[in-house]
Amino acid sequence: MNESRIAQLRRIKGWTQERLAAESGITVRTVQRLEAGNDASLETISQVAKALDVPVGDLFTSVQTPKFSEAVDGLEARTQADQERRDSVTKGILLVFRGVGILVTFGTVILATTGNFGWYIWLLIPVYWGVGKLLLEAVSRLSLDPKLDAKYPLSRANRKLLS
Repeated sequence: MNESRIAQLRRIKGWTQERLAAESGITVRTVQRLEAGNDASLETISQVAKALDVPVGDLFTSVQTPKFSEAVDGLEARTQADQERRDSVTKGILLVFRGVGILVTFGTVILATTGNFGWYIWLLIPVYWGVGKLLLEAVSRLSLDPKLDAKYPLSRANRKLLS
């Protein structure tokens, strides 16, 4: 049996066992077993850690089973690697968006100063950045995040990257 901190972490958040079960996608009975220190699959433990927003290793004060301890440590490394890969993809997409935005901005300035387009050409800049940001957020939430969730199951969307 392992000494669990799950109940303590859950109470710090002000959550009931039912809320933790709902947030992590497991049953209330599984939450009760985990809080009692019973073993669970690494996937279940990872889901609970993700819901509580803590590293997997922080869920336990001590782990009695050596193989389980090694597995938890390995899970931490895999989780970090998945998160880094996911963040790298997200940052790449954001860099493309910004690069195109810079081209649109410079192109607008060049066209406005050299051509006969009128004042409305200047609207391209705020339209690109404003509407583009909204579209980027929508595409991220509706299409990109589900694909990245499937490809990197131990990671989570980092909304701060798109801010």
